[in-house]
Amino acid sequence: MGTDFAAQWLRLTGLEEIHPEPTVFPNYTRNLARSMKREAELLFNSILREDRNILGLLTADYTYVDEILAKHYGIPNVAGPQFRRVTLKDPNRFGLLGKAAILTLTSLANRTSPVARGKYVLEVLIGSPPPQPPPVVPPLKENVDNERVRSVGERMEEHRKSPACNGCQKIRGPIGLSLENFDAIGRWRANDGWTRVDPSSEMYDGTKLEGPSSLRDAVLSRSPAFITNFTENLLAYAVGRVLDYRDMPAVRSITRQAAKNDNRFSALILAIVKSTTFQTRTLSSVTESAQAQRR
Repeated sequence: MGTDFAAQWLRLTGLEEIHPEPTVFPNYTRNLARSMKREAELLFNSILREDRNILGLLTADYTYVDEILAKHYGIPNVAGPQFRRVTLKDPNRFGLLGKAAILTLTSLANRTSPVARGKYVLEVLIGSPPPQPPPVVPPLKENVDNERVRSVGERMEEHRKSPACNGCQKIRGPIGLSLENFDAIGRWRANDGWTRVDPSSEMYDGTKLEGPSSLRDAVLSRSPAFITNFTENLLAYAVGRVLDYRDMPAVRSITRQAAKNDNRFSALILAIVKSTTFQTRTLSSVTESAQAQRR
């Protein structure tokens, strides 16, 4: 259950469709992509199996790496294909926001995409989808040979001058800019081209961001939104359908019940199983047939 739900909620299956530009990221391989995905799954499963508070998905100071991923992160003394649990020393790597799978998922083939990363944080973690961009959005101007290499942040600043782009950029962009120290495949960097990375920005509500750790704190400060969004996704997974407004009372009841037990994973699952929404769910004939075949 844990692996399937994690892949669905975090959109990890989309990682297979990511193909970073080989000339820019020659070390990116299919095996590295598999290791990235497995790391995120193992972190999720640790929160599930150890029955931790689900906010641990944001704050976990440990992760799981094999030799390939350890080299990617610069973690020493890890050899072989077996994944092992390691303690993280860099707070910027804590939790989901420091995971290469998510950072790669939200990038383009040749560079990072602060707007895509901001959108992911809002949609997947906080459950507050930003407004859709206008129908015609001019792309960022790419760097040209023989010109000074401009950082993504500099190009976004120029992009923001367009009235058609400003509204969208104002909401998504600052969130993604706080993750700019991670390149398009999740490696830590101090510079983007020849420019020093400046991860400082300001969220739409005035919250100051100074990098990945501050973004994690900002999401944690909105923990009710994170927990509610997580509950909605878990309930939808449990009943096998998309939720609508009629399910929201059940979601609120489930979160209240879980809060009484420190938002532990088991408390959420138990509250979901006891909910009317779960107990009165209807299974499609396809689902029923698949279950019957497994019996």
